[in-house]
Amino acid sequence: MDLKVKATLDPSFQPLSVVCRRMREQTAENGQDLVLGCERHNGYTTVYKTRIFKDGAGHDEENFRFVERLAKSLLWVVGGYKLIIAGSELVGGKIKEAFSDKGLRDFDVHFMARVYEQDFEVELRGFADAPENHEQATPAGRHLDGCRIGFDAGGSDRKVSAVIDGEAVYSEEVIWHPKLNADPMYHYNGILESMKTAASHMPRVDGIGVSSAGVYIDNRIMIASLFLKVPDEQFEKHVKNMYLDIAKEIGEGIPVEVANDGDVTALAGAMDLGDNNVLGVAMGTSEAGGYVDGQGNITGWLNELAFVPVDFYEGAMADEWSGDYGCGVKYFSQDAVIKLSPAAGIELDDTLSPAEKLSAVQELMVAGDTRAADIYQTIGVYFGYAVAYYAEFYDIKHVLIMGRVTSGSGGVILLENAQKVLDEEFPELAKKISLNIPDEKSRRVGQSVAAASLPNIK
Repeated sequence: MDLKVKATLDPSFQPLSVVCRRMREQTAENGQDLVLGCERHNGYTTVYKTRIFKDGAGHDEENFRFVERLAKSLLWVVGGYKLIIAGSELVGGKIKEAFSDKGLRDFDVHFMARVYEQDFEVELRGFADAPENHEQATPAGRHLDGCRIGFDAGGSDRKVSAVIDGEAVYSEEVIWHPKLNADPMYHYNGILESMKTAASHMPRVDGIGVSSAGVYIDNRIMIASLFLKVPDEQFEKHVKNMYLDIAKEIGEGIPVEVANDGDVTALAGAMDLGDNNVLGVAMGTSEAGGYVDGQGNITGWLNELAFVPVDFYEGAMADEWSGDYGCGVKYFSQDAVIKLSPAAGIELDDTLSPAEKLSAVQELMVAGDTRAADIYQTIGVYFGYAVAYYAEFYDIKHVLIMGRVTSGSGGVILLENAQKVLDEEFPELAKKISLNIPDEKSRRVGQSVAAASLPNIK
């Protein structure tokens, strides 16, 4: 694939944003329209329209690969228990087979069934009966009054802030290893300790806001990688209501609001920029995404960008959880830094934890090691092309990048190269989208401060 900006350490990279553009160009005169829809709770439906080669014209396998990547992307961007395909019975049939029990996308099917608590299905329709958008968004946070705890649960560290009338009077980070622990009390006690510490720096606690990786419905933990090792029966008993239970230990009747950490990233960006249409991306243990729309609302979409494919190359590294290739978790997280280190000529000690391996590369960056700089150059190129792909699904004015991976000079290199991709490969997007990285302090604790604004205490 001929790219205007090359990923230094990954010559096989095939960005899906370019694949989409190429498909539109190749089918402009003799293509076939196709509509994808994802339906979730309350009948909310999000639609994506595209164009493919005509059925039976010698491109059926190419059509399937393209639509399968789009269907997977839409599913993880918006979430849902039903995938609707209109415009090609041939492609639709193959997608239905792929997104089935023990099919190619078995993981996705069972994940969505668990989140939405009903069986997953693929529905085929004629083009005349194509699905239409049916959305609802809700106001997001921005409550700054009173004494609040903001907590951000990361996979390598947990951050907490004590916030009084919008000002953080205390913040701390504590290293922990939630993904390695099967005992839910490890998580419970760690979170409770952080919140009690924050509470000790305020005269009272009026509200608790939580930013955490995973899927949350009515402040309950439906699925979260932080509890990867916890057995299912323990999850149901001790994890699902964990944040609600901990809030009761801080004080009776304290309102608590739990949101996906990506949505809180977007909220932090919207608050900092004083604008909307913000896509937030947190690069840490995994990749988290969140979005604030043009009215300043959270959409209710899943925004699980870690599982959204960005690389069309079938030989790309697969992630351990879903087993799928080319997905964001291996491109915009500490895993990306670790993945690229051998190509950069950097040998990392296998006895180190992933967070420690990231720190080792960041120390090389501080020392001016050009090999480490090549890693961040490559991730920046990945990200520029990914932003263009995310723009297929989101109306974006601002992209805000946070998380441990973006700390220090590596984050600057990352952003510069992402901007270069937009400038040279997608100039129409470069005119519309600004890439933003907050200052060091905001990058490290901004999540927990924004989280504090989530609950309405009035």
